[in-house]
Amino acid sequence: MNQLNFMMITASPDVASFIEQHGVSRIFMDQEVNGKAERQGHLDTHKAAHSLEEIAGVASVIRHAELMVRLNPLHSFSDKEVAGAINSGAQRLMLPMFTKRDEVEEFLALVNGQVPVTFLAETPQALVRMPDWLPLLKPGYDEVHIGLNDLSLAMGLSFLFEPLAIRLLDTAAELLNGQEVKWGVGGMARIGQGELPAEILMGEHIRLGSQWVILSRAFHQGAASSAALMSQLDFPDEITKLREAQARWQQASHMELMKNHQKIATIALQIGRSIDA
Repeated sequence: MNQLNFMMITASPDVASFIEQHGVSRIFMDQEVNGKAERQGHLDTHKAAHSLEEIAGVASVIRHAELMVRLNPLHSFSDKEVAGAINSGAQRLMLPMFTKRDEVEEFLALVNGQVPVTFLAETPQALVRMPDWLPLLKPGYDEVHIGLNDLSLAMGLSFLFEPLAIRLLDTAAELLNGQEVKWGVGGMARIGQGELPAEILMGEHIRLGSQWVILSRAFHQGAASSAALMSQLDFPDEITKLREAQARWQQASHMELMKNHQKIATIALQIGRSIDA
């Protein structure tokens, strides 16, 4: 049974050093700004751009976690962004908002195997065309993350988890798992919190075979230090709760996982209706 791994966004070296000691396997830093405010300006999502100096600062302190940096969608200066992030200590790069095989080929050529790449499949085109571009990736090295915020926006949906309602990701999950490409999807709140609580969402990750999830803002609230982080919540305890929920779902039957999926579909569609009202 696959282990679900956690990644979290932070630009604080102190926070990064702390969370990697308590169950976070990947530190996520973000340089994407092109077009993001226009797409997600009305949403409570991460929009700050981390500088190369901040990336280098985090890279200098982490010892176990992988440092991943999300760049902008492909543009005329992508080669400089790739070089800057890698020279500052990025151990993995993420490409957002791509739509076709040509973009995957171009980005892989720019990176040239220096670090692995996670391709953020967050457009309907990228999802539909996955059989075309997925063979370009190196299993066990490159990865895929399915981004629900922009995917739901592009589909005209009001709630980011609505795509799960009709098992939209099942075909992609089967393809990714069949080609042994590690992948993840979306973000996750704390146990007992969020419009779609983690204890329910965890079951869908297990059903689909997802291996990565982003810990949402509920885990850090933008804390700039480990002391500030711990003043808001008991971080190690929250990770333990997630692991306990994961262990329970890993023992669940197929019927139980499908019943949980139906619960997710009901909740997601109800929330979508309430937003539209």
